Amino acid sequence: MAALSFVNAISRIQVLLLVCCFILPELTVAQDVTPDTSSVRIEMLDGTVLLGKIKSRGDGVLSLTTISGVEASVPLSQIKEITTISSTSIHKGEYWFENPNATRYLFGPSAFNLKKGEGYYQNTYLFLNSFNYGVTDYFSIGGGIELLTLFNGSPAFVLTPKVGFQTGPKTSLGGGILYANLGDIGDRSNFGIAYGVVTRGTVDKNFTVGLGWGVIDNEFSSRPIITFSGMTRLSKKIALVSENWIVPANLYYPLFSYGIRFFGEKMAVDLAFINNPDIASEVVIGIPYVDFMVKFGKPKK
Repeated sequence: MAALSFVNAISRIQVLLLVCCFILPELTVAQDVTPDTSSVRIEMLDGTVLLGKIKSRGDGVLSLTTISGVEASVPLSQIKEITTISSTSIHKGEYWFENPNATRYLFGPSAFNLKKGEGYYQNTYLFLNSFNYGVTDYFSIGGGIELLTLFNGSPAFVLTPKVGFQTGPKTSLGGGILYANLGDIGDRSNFGIAYGVVTRGTVDKNFTVGLGWGVIDNEFSSRPIITFSGMTRLSKKIALVSENWIVPANLYYPLFSYGIRFFGEKMAVDLAFINNPDIASEVVIGIPYVDFMVKFGKPKK
């Protein structure tokens, strides 16, 4: 009875984390945002970074008003890069770099797409490796391979083409195919999932619902896989993330996850747990999940 109560308590905590991810009020972000829509980020040759609004440019000098209200003059010869930033990137006077891992949750995708020229490498459990690359702003191609059987058998690999595009201020649609060949580690050598997803929100706070149909032996499943996932950024370098699957079996079989994402400008690390009632009966907090990703490239005009 005590163990059952503990499982119930953990389940409530997981539900609370999902609520924090999915329906944290938008007003919280709105109050933190500096209402300047023409701000810039200036990186100097010595590594100094200035944030503000450009007043004028001439005679080898750029004049700006910083986000703290200070007037500054910067020699153009000392500027390495000037980048226009959205007002939503400024929170209480602090610059938040763009979320480097907005196109995926743990494994499943959001409807956000990589920009043309962007890509990332992801490693899961140390032996699962994948790459994704933005061919255009609306189409990306990816693939992955596991290393356990790479040198003594037929390794498993996946291919993950995807499309994604924005249809409204906070709504995006996406879809794609996941094709997998399990090599020597699975009973079935080939299977796939054709899916569609709808994402509501921003790259820092969003919720995604998806439907996917499995394909085995050239036949589609009669019932769809259902996914619902979300993430919310708590600070400059920390976010909550959750990815959840309802898989058709004799009855629908649930798998849900909850975790924390730590990130920098070009990388992210996920520490999460995968759980359901069956897993919780053996391991209350769930099965640990660990991955990291490194982003590369820059958007091409």
